[in-house]
Amino acid sequence: MKIKMKYFGMIAESLGKEEETLDLDIKMVSDLSDYFLSEFSRLEEMNFQISVNLNIVPAQFELSENDEVALLPAFAGG
Repeated sequence: MKIKMKYFGMIAESLGKEEETLDLDIKMVSDLSDYFLSEFSRLEEMNFQISVNLNIVPAQFELSENDEVALLPAFAGG
């Protein structure tokens, strides 16, 4: 399944890119999270949320072809 990925803040800096298209055999947001944590161990030290098509979603959310997924680092509020 092709997924359009966007990375922000410390995550983009850590991965060395702001966006890419991935072709992965996954179905759920939890699968995507597992993929990133296994491929990029430094993400384990970061708190982040995952959004799909501009909405923050739970780990059980089912992904669809060409979804736009963003890894969002923890934001400081004010």
